[in-house]
Amino acid sequence: MTFRNAQLKFPPVENANAEGLLAVGGDLSPERLMLAYRSGIFPWFKDDSPILWWSPDPRMVLFPHKIRISKSMRKVLRSDKFRMSQNTCFKTVIEHCSHIKRTGQKGTWITAEMRDAYIELHKKGHAKSYEVWHNDQLVGGLYGIDLGHIFCGESMFSTVSNASKFAFVHLATELEAKKYTLIDCQMYTEHLASLGAEEISRKKFIDFLNPKP
Repeated sequence: MTFRNAQLKFPPVENANAEGLLAVGGDLSPERLMLAYRSGIFPWFKDDSPILWWSPDPRMVLFPHKIRISKSMRKVLRSDKFRMSQNTCFKTVIEHCSHIKRTGQKGTWITAEMRDAYIELHKKGHAKSYEVWHNDQLVGGLYGIDLGHIFCGESMFSTVSNASKFAFVHLATELEAKKYTLIDCQMYTEHLASLGAEEISRKKFIDFLNPKP
């Protein structure tokens, strides 16, 4: 589907192609973004392309109670090396995520337009950040969309070893205590799999997203 007007809707996620691409165009207004996340859809595009909306099958997720913590990471968690905070510098976290170099990736999908859109979602209370500090320096963190029962992770960064993992483990632990269903990780990566994330079908993901009463 290509958006040709400002109508606020998406096609059924089953209409996505084999790669998960569902729709093209539209805007990044808070209303459209929140409709997307609540429908199992997310934006992912580069500066030189139109806005692309995705709903992949399968979907990479982490059930919070299945977080995998290595022995070395447990030592880090028990130490006082890092300090955690939440929502104290959302803009800085997303800027770090947009500039961090990633293996096999040229440039960033977190464009200026995307940064502005998620900063606006943060102001409205939908987007949240988790920050990791070492000696009062921001060294890692992540951000995502909080749907109240599912946390849609968007990106994370680390400037020192284990900092982003530290944030992710804290996120999973907190969400398990709050009885969240899962963390949406969107697409498969070996790093996420090593932390306990797994792939489930899109249908199953949508069922978790919109549970029957």
